[in-house]
Amino acid sequence: MADAPINHDEQAALVAQLQAEANALREELDETNQGVLALYAELDTQADQLRQASDLKSRFLSYMSHEFRTPLGSILSITRLLTDELDGPLSAEQHKQVAFVSNAARELSDMVDDLLDLAKIEAGRISISPAWFDMFDLFAALRGMFRPIVDASAVDLIFEEPVGLPKLFTDDKKLAQILRNFISNSLKFTTRGEVRVSARLHNATHVRFAVSDTGIGIAPELHGALFEDFSQVDSPLQKRLRGTGLGLSLCKRFAELLGGEVGLESKPGLGSTFFVIIPLAIAMEPADET
Repeated sequence: MADAPINHDEQAALVAQLQAEANALREELDETNQGVLALYAELDTQADQLRQASDLKSRFLSYMSHEFRTPLGSILSITRLLTDELDGPLSAEQHKQVAFVSNAARELSDMVDDLLDLAKIEAGRISISPAWFDMFDLFAALRGMFRPIVDASAVDLIFEEPVGLPKLFTDDKKLAQILRNFISNSLKFTTRGEVRVSARLHNATHVRFAVSDTGIGIAPELHGALFEDFSQVDSPLQKRLRGTGLGLSLCKRFAELLGGEVGLESKPGLGSTFFVIIPLAIAMEPADET
């Protein structure tokens, strides 16, 4: 049997009901849109506040770093004068105390440099200056830099000759700072044995620099956080040898600026290998090497 036709009154009621539901839905959507717009406005405000806070933090770090540099430079200069005995001889105990002052000032100076670099990176004021250079020259400069430290320790610092490797087109100063941090850490946490620096092709377009040591090693669960800001290994040596916890974080950021990445291979008691992999040539290569 066919359905009974809907009369005019029923049709009007149905249309009115649909219109009411549509109006209610429209009002609900309007309220939702207003809420979304208010949320966007609040997020924009919070983003501005975060940018301002980050800018203030970067400016504070830069200002503080510059203010610390002058007195630290004076302290280091005075300790050098005392060590050289230009104003008269020192006793063995006095030499020891001057060395303590010099080491403390140098640690603070390193901390200031790290904080200043961190502030520059966060403010986007770190620039890359690529140039062609030979890895033999880079290793020779690092070897000379660490010679006074190695001569006074029981650890051998070995630079493997980078035989058969091409010239690099990247920022050699940033790369040297990465390797310098790796070597310093390895020497700090290696009481006997060796620290070995090497370079080899990772693939057709990238080179891998590695610093391996026979030190205390690092537990696997700590590997992930080790390249984060202010992260440090909890060990008896760490308690005796203070640091900023920024060195490896800066290595990671510098490597990223060079188009590469850092990594770690380590087991407790078996030493560590810190490495950085970067392109043989950053960005666009120039037409020639002049």
